[in-house]
Amino acid sequence: RLTIDPPGLRTLAIERADGPGGVWRDNDYPGAACDVPTSLYSLSFAPNPDWSHTFGRQHEIHDYLRSVAARFADRIRYNCALTAARWDADAAEWEVDTTCGRLRCRFLVAAPGALSEPGVPAVPGAEDFTGTTFHSAKWDHTQDLRGRRVAVVGTGASAIQIVPEIAGQVEHLTVLQRTPAWILPRLDRTISPLERGVYRRFPAVYRLMRRLVWAHRESFVVFMARMPWLLPVVRAVALTLLRVQVRDPQLRRRLIPGYTIGCKRILLSNKWYPALQRDNVTVAGALSRFTEHGVVDADGHEHRVDTVIFATGFTPTEPPIAKVVTGRHGRTLAQVWA
Repeated sequence: RLTIDPPGLRTLAIERADGPGGVWRDNDYPGAACDVPTSLYSLSFAPNPDWSHTFGRQHEIHDYLRSVAARFADRIRYNCALTAARWDADAAEWEVDTTCGRLRCRFLVAAPGALSEPGVPAVPGAEDFTGTTFHSAKWDHTQDLRGRRVAVVGTGASAIQIVPEIAGQVEHLTVLQRTPAWILPRLDRTISPLERGVYRRFPAVYRLMRRLVWAHRESFVVFMARMPWLLPVVRAVALTLLRVQVRDPQLRRRLIPGYTIGCKRILLSNKWYPALQRDNVTVAGALSRFTEHGVVDADGHEHRVDTVIFATGFTPTEPPIAKVVTGRHGRTLAQVWA
């Protein structure tokens, strides 16, 4: 037994980073926020009546997670990454190797997070590009985007937050879209000091609010899994937002997804469509290849840019931890899942 596994400690969490927060520690790009109401996104055993908005911003969520983790500081070891784990059938235990040493445990809970490893596509010509590239989850804060020609690759949950924030700073912004997303209005509002005071003084009211939000979000399951014939109602709301906010018929057609709403993640934004209509913003096809001074879209058009931001998500179906956890018969999780 090692010092990271002292006698009497029945539960231990190891974390490869130097602090808690996970996705909310790493994703600090402009506009980063949650698309689940914070009253529901927070933990039931750790209610927080002091959220400033109904949809929490990155810094607030990170602060909240740090405050919760501090309660369990004696059970968490930071800067300690799992490097291998093997099932010992004879002892009915896991043998776990970490950067802090080796330990054994009866139960191993793999909780690396589905959105922890950035996914950067292999793009032809990337080595020839003379500009700057980085992923949204590893935002390069040394880069001043003011006056630059920027390309954002992707139109998913991160891109729809980033683009409206930087569109007014850059000289020109090219949005490289492979597949448009269904967008619904983001019903965000500032929570007044009076309302927060009520939640602090009357916790039952806060719990009621949480239950109401939970019921609303669960209703999505009714639409998408139980009564799919009602999905046209949700689609009509999304199309209404598109028609109201996008006046250009040609651009509107490019932004209508070719799949049934609900088949992919539905995104929430009130700023995405207005940002795409700015004079300095171009919506192009998917990224095809790099050139020395720019990018080429799927239609063969070259766009001169000096900075490329990959808002291309993560690798949830191929987590790296699956390759180092070995179970019965010497097979890794990755081999079993394959």
